[in-house]
Amino acid sequence: MCVEDAPPPSSRMTRRGVLAAAAALAGTTAALTPASAASAGAPSRRGATGADLVVEGGTLLDPATGEVTEDAVVVIENGVVRAAGARRDVAVPQGAEVVDAHGKWILPGLVDAHIHLNTATEARDAVRQGATSARSGSTNFYQDIAVRELARQAPALAPRLEAAGVFVTPDLGDTILADPDLTELARLEGGVRSAEALRRVVEVNLARGVDWVKTRVNERAGLPEQDPLAQVYSYGQLREIVTAARRGGKGVLCHSYAEQGCHDAVTAGIRSLEHGVFVGERTLVEMRRRGTYFTPTLSAIAGLAESSDPVLAERGRTYLPVLKQAVLAAHERGVPLAAGTDSSGGKVKPIGREIELMHSAGLSSLDAIRTATTGAARLLGLERTVGRLARGFAGDVVIADGDPLADVTVLKRPARVVRAGVAL
Repeated sequence: MCVEDAPPPSSRMTRRGVLAAAAALAGTTAALTPASAASAGAPSRRGATGADLVVEGGTLLDPATGEVTEDAVVVIENGVVRAAGARRDVAVPQGAEVVDAHGKWILPGLVDAHIHLNTATEARDAVRQGATSARSGSTNFYQDIAVRELARQAPALAPRLEAAGVFVTPDLGDTILADPDLTELARLEGGVRSAEALRRVVEVNLARGVDWVKTRVNERAGLPEQDPLAQVYSYGQLREIVTAARRGGKGVLCHSYAEQGCHDAVTAGIRSLEHGVFVGERTLVEMRRRGTYFTPTLSAIAGLAESSDPVLAERGRTYLPVLKQAVLAAHERGVPLAAGTDSSGGKVKPIGREIELMHSAGLSSLDAIRTATTGAARLLGLERTVGRLARGFAGDVVIADGDPLADVTVLKRPARVVRAGVAL
C-alpha cells in the first residue's frame, strides 16, 4: 500500500464524526449539561463572564517584572482583567462579586505546557490545582481537541488548551481506530517511518484542527521494557515531521532523552524539547541560538522514583539529578524554560510541584514561577493573554496562602482559583 495514493485527509463530515467521538470519550458533551456540571461541583456561574468580579486585599505578584504590590485589587470584567494594582489606584465597580484575598498572595493563573488531558474530569482537576492554561502532550483519540472546545464553551470547567491530537510515533497502536484517514497506515510494515507516512499523520492532525504536532525521537522512560536512550526517528524523519507541521503553520514538541536524539530534534527545527534528560552542551547552545524551548517535566521524572517497578524506580533516582543539572545549565545559558507536569493516566499533578522542582534545580523562586507563567505563555504564543494580571489579560487568578517568593511550595495547593472571571 502506498500512502501517496491515499486521498487527502478528510471531508468535513469525517472531521465532525471523528471529533464527536472524541467528545464522547472525553465526556465533554455531558459536562456541559446542567445536571452533570452540578454533580462535578462546577460553579453555578460556569462560563458566565458578564458580571464583574473583584479580587481584593492580597499581595499581587507580577511575574514579568517581579513587582510586588500590597493591598492590591484585580478587577475582572467579561472574563478579562480591566484593572490591577494598588487599591488607591483602582476603581472598584459597585455590585461586583468580591473574593477576599487579605493575608494571601495573588498571581496570574498558571500554565502547564505539557499535560495529557483525556477527560472533562481531568480538565476540571487541572484548573482547580491552578493550571488555567495548558498545552496538550497528545491524546490517543483527539480527546484534547474536545477538551479545548469545552474550555471555550465553559471556561470554568477546563484550562484554556492548545491541542496536539494524536502522537506521530512509529507504532500508532489503537490510535489507528481513532480516524478513518489513518486506517491505511495499519498495513505498513515497520510502522510510521516513511516520509509519506510521517506526512500523512501530520496532515490528518492538521485536518482535525490541532494547535501543535507531537512526536518523539527516543523510546519511553515510563515503560520498563523500553530503552529511553534508543532512537526511533532520525534527523531526516524528524525534519519531514517539522516541515509538514510548518506547512500548516504549527510547531512541533518532541519527546526526547538521549543527547544525540535531542540534538537531532533541535537541529531538525522543533519548537520545544520535552523531557530531555541527557541534553548536552552543544544542543543547549543550539537551543539558545534558535530560541527552542525546554520543557523538562521534572515532576514526571521524579514520579518514576516512586514506582513499585524496580526498573522505573531506578530510572527516576538516576535521571532526576541529571535532569536538574540540565535545567540549571539551560537556564544559565539563556535557553527558555517552560513548566509541564506530563500528567496522564487520570491523575493530574499540580503545576505547583513543577515550579517547586524548577526551584530545587537552582532557579530563583521568581524564575521558577516564570516557567509556569510568562515563559510558558510565550511558548504557547499567549504572552499577551496569560501569565500576568494586567489590563487586557485573561481573568485567570491563583490565590496562594503564603508568599511564593519565600516558599514556592504554596503554589502546590492554591487557596482559590479564578478562571475567566469565575471564582471556583
